Amino acid sequence: MADSDNNTTLPYVTRRRVLAATVVAAWTLEGNASAGGAGCTNVCFDPALALWQEWVRSHKETERLCRMQQRLETKLVESVGFPCVTVRLPGGEDVTVHSIEALREVLGKGLNTPALRERAEADFAAHQARWDEAAEETGYTAAVRAEREIGDRAKDLLEAFSTTPATTLAGVAGKLDAVVREGEAWEECLEFPWPQIRSALSDLVRITKAFGGDPVRRRRIRHD
Repeated sequence: MADSDNNTTLPYVTRRRVLAATVVAAWTLEGNASAGGAGCTNVCFDPALALWQEWVRSHKETERLCRMQQRLETKLVESVGFPCVTVRLPGGEDVTVHSIEALREVLGKGLNTPALRERAEADFAAHQARWDEAAEETGYTAAVRAEREIGDRAKDLLEAFSTTPATTLAGVAGKLDAVVREGEAWEECLEFPWPQIRSALSDLVRITKAFGGDPVRRRRIRHD
């Protein structure tokens, strides 16, 4: 079934900040990667830059699928509503729960009668079934699955940066660009060490421009 808890992905996108340094860095790196592919041989190949290119593709696809999933989820919420059931407490208060676990917790507070439990669980199951059916029909379930798969791929590529040495300034900038973009997903990205990392990325972009915008050909870092 489609996991109704996927609404937790909404803050992930709305919190993202598009920063000028990152945009400029991405533009510069794309230009260097294209130039390197057109005129460089294996002598100037940078594995970190190649990894960055693959990560960017996965990262962009993850965001595209996330937006698609959110649009479909919004339609589902409007037409079906998140799976839930409302239970009346002994004091007359109505409590709406959105999971079977929460339902059982509420029913354990002086409401644990077999008839009430059976009716409430049946109502919740019926709502869940309507959600699941609509999720399949609209493509929401497939979108969530695809987003998770490509997201896992992007995460694996991000982790690979720690063991992939850069041989050019562009490769170093690529590593920092990926870290900054991923870090922007969190509210804490305005605190240490993100401002310092963004500053270092801006420095690399400035130095790259000073080198004529092609650090791949002009400078290389040797690894013995």
